[in-house]
Amino acid sequence: MKRMLIANRGEIARRIIRTAHRLGLPTVAVYSDADCGAQHVREATTAVALGGTASADSYLRVDKLIAAARASGADALHPGYGFLSENADFAQAVIDAGLTWVGPPPTAIRALGSKSAAKALAIKQGVPVLPGYFGADQSDATFAAEAQRIGYPLMVKAVAGGGGRGMRLVHSADQLLPALHSARSEALAGFGHGDLLIERALLNPRHVEVQVFADAHGHCIHLGERDCSVQRRHQKIIEESPSPAVSPALRAELGRCAVALAQGAGYVGAGTVEFLLDEGHGRFAAGPPQGETAHGPGEDRGPSRSWGNDPRSGGVWGSRFFLMEMNTRLQVEHPVTEMLTGLDLVEWQLRIARGEALPWTQDQVRLHGHAIEVRLCAEDEHFTPHAGRVQCFSEPPLHAGLRFDHALENGAVVTPHYDAMLGKLIAHAPTRDEAIDRLTQALNDTVLLGLPNNRAFLAACLRHPVFRAGDATIPFLMGHADAVRAALAPSREALVAAALAASYLGHEAGTLPSPFPRPLRWRHGEQALDLVVREKGHGALEVTVGADTHDAMVGAGVVTLDGVARRATVSRQTDGRCEVRWGADQLTLDDLSHTAPASAGGGVAARELRAMFNGKLVALSVQPGQRVARGQVLLTIESMKIEHQISAPRDATVSGVTVVAGQQLMPGQVLLVFAEEGA
Repeated sequence: MKRMLIANRGEIARRIIRTAHRLGLPTVAVYSDADCGAQHVREATTAVALGGTASADSYLRVDKLIAAARASGADALHPGYGFLSENADFAQAVIDAGLTWVGPPPTAIRALGSKSAAKALAIKQGVPVLPGYFGADQSDATFAAEAQRIGYPLMVKAVAGGGGRGMRLVHSADQLLPALHSARSEALAGFGHGDLLIERALLNPRHVEVQVFADAHGHCIHLGERDCSVQRRHQKIIEESPSPAVSPALRAELGRCAVALAQGAGYVGAGTVEFLLDEGHGRFAAGPPQGETAHGPGEDRGPSRSWGNDPRSGGVWGSRFFLMEMNTRLQVEHPVTEMLTGLDLVEWQLRIARGEALPWTQDQVRLHGHAIEVRLCAEDEHFTPHAGRVQCFSEPPLHAGLRFDHALENGAVVTPHYDAMLGKLIAHAPTRDEAIDRLTQALNDTVLLGLPNNRAFLAACLRHPVFRAGDATIPFLMGHADAVRAALAPSREALVAAALAASYLGHEAGTLPSPFPRPLRWRHGEQALDLVVREKGHGALEVTVGADTHDAMVGAGVVTLDGVARRATVSRQTDGRCEVRWGADQLTLDDLSHTAPASAGGGVAARELRAMFNGKLVALSVQPGQRVARGQVLLTIESMKIEHQISAPRDATVSGVTVVAGQQLMPGQVLLVFAEEGA
C-alpha cells in the first residue's frame, strides 16, 4: 500500500487522512464541484476533481472514483462511511482494478449488507432475530398478508443502506401501504434499491451495537458495545460506551453473537453488529405462536434466553436482544470505542487490509472509563435540516479527554446535497457523570453561527434527568423532545443581553453620553422585546424593559447585565437577522426597531405555504381547487438524504400551485397558495 484514495468527503475524509499521514501513507482526496474548497481537499497529499454537485454525479460514480485512483497513482481505496462504503459491486470494482480495498470482502458485504440476508445468516448462527418477513415477493398484497400474520406494531425497513432512511413505524393496517410506498421511495432515492422488509416492532427498546474486527487469518474479536438509543428520525445523535443497561455477562453474550455472525459471513475488517435490547425482556404484545417451545440452539444460552426459530417468520422468541443489521464499514461513532480502548480503528483497518493479523486477542481488550459522542448537525430544534454558510466558528479547548472530528471553518458552505451532520464531539472521563459534564461544557464552549444547528439541543438532552439516569431508550425524544425544547427557551436576561449585543457590538461605542433615550425593538421567535436605552458613555448603558431597569456594559466582545458578564458573539445575516451567542445561550433576533407596525400583508403571508429549507420536490399530492384538511400531506421534499412530508397547517382550499415535482427549491420559495376563506 503506497498511496490511498479516500472515496468520501467532510469529517470522515479528514479523520482518515490524519491516520494515513501519521503512518506515512500519502492520500488522495476526491471532490465534487460543491466541495472544491473543502478542508479534506486541502489536507490530502493530492486531490482529484470528480465534477458534478449531487452525490449521484460525484461520490456515487464508481467509474469516476476508479479513474481518479488510476490518475493519481493510488493503489488502495478507503470508502469511509455512507456513499458506496457498503456497496459490494463497488468493492469488487476496486479489487478488479488491482487496488487494495480497505473493507470487508464483497461476498461478506453481500451476505450482511442486506438486512434480509443478514437475518437469514443470523438464524443459521443462532443469533436472535425478530419475527418478520424478508422474502423476495415485494408486492403490497404479500406485505399486507405477512403483516397480519406477524401482528402490529411493526417496522418497515429498507433492505439496503442505513442511517434510518427507508424506515417507518406502523401501528395499524391502514398505515401500512402509505408506509411501504414512502419507505420504498426514500430507499430508491438513497440507495438505488427499493426492496423492503417488515418485522415486529419493539416499542421501548435500546439500540445497542457491538464493534467487531476480523482479519484474513481467521481471528475475530469484539471491542465492547455502544448504546445509540437517543435518536431522531431513526438516526442517532448521542452514542455512549459502555451502555448503562449492559452487564458484563450480557456484554459477553452480545459480543459472542456479533463475532459468530461476522465469522459466519467470512468477514474481514471493521464492522458493527446492531441489536435491539428489549427493556421488556422479550415480551411482545402477543406471545409466541401456539405450541412454540424452547429447543435446539436456543437452549440454556445464558443471558440472551433465546428460543427456537419460528419457521414461518424466522423469529426468535424469548430473547432479551435481537439482531437489527450489520454495518459492513467503519461507523460514524467509532471514536467512542477509540476513546474507551485507546486504539486507532482506522490504523487497524489499514493493517488488516495489508494482510496483517489482529494485534490483540479478545483477552487483551480492556475498556477504560466512559465515552460519549454527540453529532452536531445543521438542523433546527424540530430536526428540520438547513443549508447555509458558517459565519462564525470556534471549537472548545481540546485535551486528552475531549475530541472534535469536524469539517467546519469560517466561510464553509453547508449544501443541501449531502448529509446534515457537521461534526462529532466526543468526551472521555473515568465515570459516566464526568463524561456528561465534560461534553456538556464542550458544547457550551462551541460557537457555531450562520445556520441553524442542534448544539444547544444536544446539551439540553445531556442535562435531561432521564438521560442523566441512564434510562434513555429509542422513544426518548418522542416522549421528551418538547421538554428538551422548553429547556432551550432563553431567560428574560438572555433576551435583553442578546438585544444589546445585536444593537451595539460591532459598532463604536460613544465616549460621551447621549441625552436622548434610544428605543429598540427586537423579536425572538414569536416574542417581541421593547427596550429603551440611555447611553452613559464608554459602553455603559441604562436599559428599561417594561417596569424594570438594568445597568449594562457593552464592549470588547462582552455584554455585562446587572453585574453578570458573559462573552457575546454576533453574526449578522443578509436578511437582516442577527444570531447572538451570550454565554451558552444562542438566539436569533429580528430587528423591528425601524419597522412600522403593520398588519397589512399578514393575510397574504398566512395564505402562502413556503419552503423552509433547500431541497428537491419529489412528490406533489394536491392540485388547484382541492380542499385539504389540517395535517393532510401536501407535498414531499427531499433534503440532505431525508424525505420530509409537508402537511397542511389548517383546513383550506388550494387556489394555486407554483411548483412541479422534480424541481429544486430554495428557502422561502412559495409552494402553494390557499384561497382566502369566505372569498
